[in-house]
Amino acid sequence: MSVLPTAELHLHIEGTLEPELIFALADRNGIELPYADVEALRLQYRFTDLQSFLDLYYSNMAVLRTERDFADMTRAYLTRAAAAGIRHAEIMMDPQAHLSRGISLATCVNGVASALAHSEEEFGISTELISAFLRDEPAEEALAVLEELLAMNAPIIGIGLDSAEVGHPPSKFTGVFERAHEAGLKCIAHAGEEGPPEYIWEALDVLKVSRIDHGIRCMEDEELVERLAAEQTPLTVCPFSNVRLRAVDTLADHPLPRMLERGLNVSVNSDDPAYFGGYVDDNFAELRPLFGLTDNQLRQLAENSVRSAFVTDARRRELLAEIAAWHSGR
Repeated sequence: MSVLPTAELHLHIEGTLEPELIFALADRNGIELPYADVEALRLQYRFTDLQSFLDLYYSNMAVLRTERDFADMTRAYLTRAAAAGIRHAEIMMDPQAHLSRGISLATCVNGVASALAHSEEEFGISTELISAFLRDEPAEEALAVLEELLAMNAPIIGIGLDSAEVGHPPSKFTGVFERAHEAGLKCIAHAGEEGPPEYIWEALDVLKVSRIDHGIRCMEDEELVERLAAEQTPLTVCPFSNVRLRAVDTLADHPLPRMLERGLNVSVNSDDPAYFGGYVDDNFAELRPLFGLTDNQLRQLAENSVRSAFVTDARRRELLAEIAAWHSGR
């Protein structure tokens, strides 16, 4: 079966750090890891909730020290993404997670950006970079980082909001997103993964985002579902992630089929693939037989991702044509 060409809109670059690369970077930088070997580290990838994942996620970032490290991590993702059929990727990075451990903003931004600058010619993947802010840290800190990114003319297309959701409503970051809109940046936010449907309303009406990351709990609010369907608000769904972090019990319980039935603009993404058991193609490989997804539904999911991407009209037409060619060749 030929690989479905698609766009990935919900991907944290730090979440692509595979155990093998973690050990390689630790060796390069003279860092002693608290794990005997790669397999011992893999055994830690069993999570009970979002926080248990975040603890390991932030701990493993300690191996990222230089621009080269960030570039190598990004190229490793692009290599795997190309094999997964990704033709366009909008990649989030968490600058605060690096600043807090003494890594400069220039180091992390320039490292990732240096790899993305050649992504299309090297991997056939067009890319954009998004700076995501940690919602469990003060909004004032996020605003200060945003101002620094703007001052350095960082190559970002937009901002996002991620990390621990419960207890940190989108409205906490109103000022940050107002500044981003003023600067002409695209705005997205995680909402409705662990947090309630009300967080999705806030992200839309207070932060005025153009895309919701996750959003699966919208299904608990009929009025919200009707609005999202009518406005075709993009929802970047991450099935493997939702199961591994216990947002849903099993993949069979995932609301993706119901979301499609309701006409929601959903796409399939990998979130933090090194931690959650697979990349976009792995997600599709399990979702298709489980839910009996048809070629038409796969095409719809791929087209949704492209129509929701921050790309030029010309690039969008190119990507939609690739999806149409895949479909006609079935």
